[in-house]
Formats: sequence, C-alpha cells, structure tokens
Amino acid sequence: MQKILFFVLGLFLLFFHKSQSQDSVPKRIYNTTNLGDVNSPKIDGIIDDKAWELVEWSGNYIEWSPDENTPPSHQSKLKILYDDKNLFVAFRCYDAEPDKIVSRLSRRDGFDGDWVEINIGSLGDLRTAYSFTISVSGVQGEEYITNDGQNWDNTWNPIWYAKTNIDEEGWTAEIRIPLSQIRFGKGKDQIWGIQSTRRFFRKEERSVWQRSPQNAPGWVSRFGELHGLKNLKPQRQLELQPYVVTSQNELGARTNNPLISESETKFNAGFDGKLGVTNDLTLDFTINPDFGQVEADPSAIALDGFQIFFQERRPFFIENKNIFDYAFSSSTSGRTFGFDNLFYSRRIGRSPQSFANVREGEFSKQPNISTILGAAKFSGKTRNGWSIGVLDAITEREVATIEGDAGVREETVEPFTNYLVARIQKDFNHNNTFIGGIFTATNRSIDENTDFLHESAYTGGIDITHNWKNRAYYFKSNLVFSKVSGSNNAILRTQASITHLFQRESANYLSIDDSLTSLTGTGGNIQIGKGQGNWLFQTGLTWRSPELELNDIGFQQLSDDFRYYGWLGYRTTKPLKNMRSWRLNYNHYVAFDFGGNLNDLFFNANAWLNLKNNTWLNLLVDYKPISYSNFWLRGGPRMQFEESYRVGGTLNSDARKKLRFGINKSYVWAGENSFESSSVGGFITYQPINSLQVSLSPNYTRTRNTLQYVSTNLLNTDDFTRYVLGTLDQETLSFPLRIDYILTPTLSLQYWGQPFISQGIYQDFKYVANPVARRFENRFTEYEDTQLELDSGVYYVDEDSDGVEEYQFTQPDFSFIQWRSNLVLRWEYTPGSEFYLVWSQDASNFGSINNGLTENLRGNIKDVNNIFLLKFTYRFIK
Repeated sequence: MQKILFFVLGLFLLFFHKSQSQDSVPKRIYNTTNLGDVNSPKIDGIIDDKAWELVEWSGNYIEWSPDENTPPSHQSKLKILYDDKNLFVAFRCYDAEPDKIVSRLSRRDGFDGDWVEINIGSLGDLRTAYSFTISVSGVQGEEYITNDGQNWDNTWNPIWYAKTNIDEEGWTAEIRIPLSQIRFGKGKDQIWGIQSTRRFFRKEERSVWQRSPQNAPGWVSRFGELHGLKNLKPQRQLELQPYVVTSQNELGARTNNPLISESETKFNAGFDGKLGVTNDLTLDFTINPDFGQVEADPSAIALDGFQIFFQERRPFFIENKNIFDYAFSSSTSGRTFGFDNLFYSRRIGRSPQSFANVREGEFSKQPNISTILGAAKFSGKTRNGWSIGVLDAITEREVATIEGDAGVREETVEPFTNYLVARIQKDFNHNNTFIGGIFTATNRSIDENTDFLHESAYTGGIDITHNWKNRAYYFKSNLVFSKVSGSNNAILRTQASITHLFQRESANYLSIDDSLTSLTGTGGNIQIGKGQGNWLFQTGLTWRSPELELNDIGFQQLSDDFRYYGWLGYRTTKPLKNMRSWRLNYNHYVAFDFGGNLNDLFFNANAWLNLKNNTWLNLLVDYKPISYSNFWLRGGPRMQFEESYRVGGTLNSDARKKLRFGINKSYVWAGENSFESSSVGGFITYQPINSLQVSLSPNYTRTRNTLQYVSTNLLNTDDFTRYVLGTLDQETLSFPLRIDYILTPTLSLQYWGQPFISQGIYQDFKYVANPVARRFENRFTEYEDTQLELDSGVYYVDEDSDGVEEYQFTQPDFSFIQWRSNLVLRWEYTPGSEFYLVWSQDASNFGSINNGLTENLRGNIKDVNNIFLLKFTYRFIK
C-alpha cells in the first residue's frame, strides 16, 4: 500500500504544472567598440577619460528584489569598451544621498556594503559565466558561475583591476579585465552574454540591467547580449607562481619518543604554473606543490562510524573544480547523500592509512600527510560546448622510521600512488541538453604492510541533462560504476567495512567471500523536475548497490540503498504587506535495501519568511514513522527504531546592521522515550567600524539515546555474538570566535579560534535480543547489576551469573576536548601575489568523565601545538 501511495504521489508531482507563467522578456543589447588608437582609460574610478566618449551609456536598470519588475530606488548605468588585451567597464550608480552610501571593508569576495557587478557569458553556452564585483569601498570579488546560476564559485581567483569614487551624484566605478583571465572561442564577430547587478544597501535592494524574472529557471540563460566584439585575438595565458614557505612547529606536550623533536623547523619551495594551451583550455601544473591550508577544519565527532565530509581549501584543486565535480545524487529534497562524489580531492595528499608495527622497546615517527610529488590538470570549456578536465597527481611512498635496541628500520605507511581523473561533457540542442562522462583511476604500489589497501580502483559514470519548454522542466540521470582490485585481505576488508557490511546477520542476499580479489558495483540517480514559476517540484530515484565502492578517490558514506524522493515548493516573487518574500517546501523520501526491506519513511515541511524589516525566519517539522538501520550494529542484524519527530526554527536579524544576531533551535524525540536531542545555537556579530568585525557562534547540543551502539562481543561459551548497547547522555559545546580587521582591501588581519568539547556518559547497558521486534522492550535485554563488573576501565560480563566471565567490553564513556585557532596576516602586495604570516594552534585532549562540561574545557586546553608559518608567493603573468 505504501509503495502504491508513493507511486501515485510521484505521478502527481510529475504532472503538476500549475504555475505563474514567466513573462516573455526581450533581450537587451549593448554595442561596444574597440579603442583603436585611443588611449586606454585610466582605472581610477573617475570616468573622465576621452576613451569613454566612444560608447554610449546604457541605463534603465529594473528592480529584481524585493519588488521585481518595478523602477529601482536609484538608477544605474554602464559603458563597455575593449582593446586587444582588455575589457573595460564603467558604472555610474546614482544616489540622492551620497553621504549615506555604505562603504564597508571586508576580505576579498566579502560583498559587504554597496556594490555593483558585471557578469560575462563569454562562452555563449547559456550555463557558465564570469562575475566581477566591486564594492564602493574598493573590495573586489569574483565568482565563476555554473549550472545556469545554481552554483557561484568564489574560489576562482583571476587578476583584474578596479577603482571607485564617491561624488555628488552617487558613486562611480571603473574596472579592467584582462582578456587572458576569461575564456572565449574564435570568431570574427562574437556575441557574449552580459548581465549587471547593483546592490543598494540601505534598502537591501537589487536592480539588474537585463530583466530576469525571479521565477525564471536560470540566471545565465537570461542574460542580455554584448555586441560589437570584432577580431578578438586569442590570449595565450602564461602564469608562474613560485612560493617559499618556512614554518616552525612547537609541540606543547613533552614526549619520551627520541624521534620526535619538541621544536621543528621546515623550509619548502616550489611553484604553480598555468599555460593557456588555447584560449578555451588551460594546463595547470605544479612542482613540489604547497598544499597547506591556512584555516583548520572545524572540530567534529562521529559516533555512527561513518566518515565526515570536509571542504577542499587547497588552491590547486579548487580552480575549475566544477568541471571535475561528479556529485551524482544531489537533490533539492536532500537526504539523498548529496556529498557522495566520484572525485573527492582531499584523498590526494591524505594522511597515511597505515601505522608502523612497533615492538616493545621501539619508538616510531611517521608523516602526517602524503607528499604530492607533482600534479597537473588540463581543463576548460570550448566555444562549441565541450567541457574537458583531466587531472593527474602522484604521491610519494611514505615511511615510518622505527628505532630500538635492534637498530633502525622503516615500514611503508602509505604506498606510492597515482591518481587520475578525466571528465568530459558536451552541450547539444541549443545548450538545452548535456551529455557527459567521468573516469577515475587509483593505482598503488602495494607492499606487505599496505596489502589491506586496493592495488587499483576504477570508477566511472555517464550523465545526461535535458531541459525543455524554455528550460522550465528538466530531466537528469547519472549512472556510475566502480571496480576495486587487490589482495584477498584488501577485498575482505572492503566487504566488512562500515560502508558495506556484507557480514550482516539476517542479510541473506549478502555474504562475505574471502576468495575475492576484486569487487564491482553500480549506482545512479534519475531525476525530473520543474524549475520555473512559483510552483516547483522535483522527484527521482537514487541507488547504490551493495558492492559500490568510491572511497579511493571519491566520497561515499554507505551502499546497499535504494530510495525514492520528492519535493514540492512554492515561492513568491512579489512582496506582501508584512513580508519581502516567503517560500514553502514539502519533502519526503522512502528507502529500501537490495533485499527489499523498507528501511526509512520520512516527511518534512518547512517555511522561509523574509519579513519587511529584513529579518529571516525559518520553521520546520519532520516526521519519520518508519526507521530501520542496516549499519547501526556494525555488522549485526537490521535494527528497528521508534517513530521520531523533529521541530525547529531559525531567526536571523537584518544582516545589514552593525549589531546582528541569529538563533536556531531544534528538538528531536522518538517514541518510548528511546531518543531525545535538543540543540540551540546561533551567532552575534558586531561591526563597530567599517573595518572591524567580531563574531561569536556558540552551539550546545544535549542528546539522550537509549540504543547507542557500544561493542560486538563473541561469547566464550557457545560461539554466539552479543551486540551491546547503552543509554548515552552526550553533551557537546563549541563557540567559534572570529575577528576580522581589514586595514585596506588588500591587507587584512584575521583571527579564528574554536574551543570544542563533547562528553558522553553511558549507563543502562543491554544486549540485542530481537532487533526488529514490534514492541520496543522486546528488542533488547538489560543487564542486571550482578552481571556487570567494572574494573580498570573494562566491563566484565557474567551473563549467566555463574561466576565465570563470558565476555568483556571497554568502558565507552568519553570526554574529548579540542582547541584550534589561526591568526593570519594577509597582504596582496600586487594583484595575484600574496604574503602570509600565520600563527596556528592545535590541542586535543581527553578530560575526566567525572567533571562537568565547562570544568573539563577550562582545565584541558593545554599542551598546545604552535605552528608559525611564513609564506610568500609571486604571480608572473604574460
């Protein structure tokens, strides 16, 4: 019955098309001209050069938000010129009260205060564009726009020039964009897409040069057109960026390991390069790359056994990352493992996966990361619609040094490895259909100490996207495969890992096979939706076979999952009496495993409200009537949980205010008092002056789970497995502090620090009796006090009370404390070239479970590792 219900609901979403039709909006055209023999305008923000007289102003901007398709509070206009090397843009932003213009400083890409931007679709594919933003304070920002405006990547870092000026009519801006920084094809007469947006800060108003209705299905495809580009010469870009880094690492804790120094100085040097093979395609390469991260990853602790996804921050990998991205199951409804990706760049240069086999009386030292010997990537998009990306990286064999009475020896902790990623995609049907594919390869030189790793791992996928009815509707599909090969030990380890758990009891469709030397799996996603109008929907199917394995160079949390999902949304495009905008959403999903078991049924409704005073309010409610887990018992049988509920909300004050705040609250509970979690967090930000901003973001969560997994034990008496659970009371507290002091748009001092503590106490231990029993109390049996004895951190279990221990498990209570901070002085002394001075601190300790949360936090931020780093880069451009 449930399957029939979801099938009918899916058909309803598929054919539901009541919507507000999009107006037919004519394309605006701007005619530019070549400077010829006229001198280039001086980029000083004052539009008085003779060159600007060659072209006309184009104004008549139209309000986009909040009151779409109405005259803006203040008008704007632009001019565009070009020569053989550059594109020039001038803006006039009128303001009747120029003394009230908000000129706030921020880091690059900060987008604070009043600003204006130009979007350039130079490839003409109606999907990608380059965005250049200049704030009235002179802060520059740039983004690479993909997927017709659904993705704005601010990690793109071109070199361009801009200046602004405030006068009695408002403010003006001039920018110069070297043509070498953008991609365009060949052609005597070219037509580029353009759009310009102005932010009028005092009213939080956006106006645009080319009207683009808010309920349109895309952004780039709605651009106006730039005409008059004649005989543009291909720009063969050549950039070299050498760097030098020196660092001093001061260990906070003394160690009796003679191989580890309390103070260590390192020096490193290398360079990155970029070569424009054509004007569409570039070759990026690096020798002895600097892949250090200035900011640390946020603290986190996972009790479910699954890995945690962290964002990539290393410069070599983030440029053109959209081309290599293959997140094959993203959805608007969420909860479809959208982080899963065939390429997860943080696998390259990862921490070694093995550890030295240290004998008694020996000491060891091993590296923290795998050295990347070299890497190169060839990427770009051609004028005729081909997106191409090839990346290859080689990491060195890493060894642990072991020293003892028998002398010095070495053991491999990470093998020599080659990583390859190849991605290709082609646009068809007037840029309404895209077909592509991806292939990845990981090959390792395995030895005895690393034979638990795959010797080779290959993944691939094909994808298609089709839009129709003026891009109002879309169909997307991905099909992926994987094949991993290695020793019996490696494949056995894969089958038994938390991602697969082939050894699961009661899963009669799966079994461990210790004779295998390879494993092949599949996955995919099929999705259809509507992206235009006020009424929107999306529905689809996604699956991962039990054998799918992406984690050698990709990211995958679990396998053996097949789920249907749906989403229905309504959005406004016009402000109401007391609201600037509002949006309602409904989501659901249903999940099965490949044995046909129904594991999850989930419903969600949420609302987003933007009030007249620019306050944001979000409300949500979840209901999960059915919940089973194949993974909770770490190889044990399928476990049933009680139906659960969640309510929550977020309130954010007007982000324009000097003093602003936000608060979020969430409460989750399940039947039979089996689970309860309450979380409260938020932020408070104060900006006393335009150049200084201080922000604190505390968060506190308290969770009580009566069915928390503890351990798996084999009874000594009858070869029977016991799965031990406990009631966990966990508290987690963090309060990141961030201080940004921006001296100039190119000189900043930033501080970030985060105390983090998570403490868990277990009690009421029990073992699984019938994990899918209808009655909650029949799913487990609680231990009597006489059956458990705690001695030196170990629980000894005498289940039959005969005085003989049957099995044991470690006391699972924990108190984990972590402190991370960074103080960074950054100076962009010339465009594209930077100087960094960094002081980084890191400390991880364990507190006493007998102390309170804050008491442990105060007493255990000690033994701090201090790292002092000096980095200098220079960007040569031809």
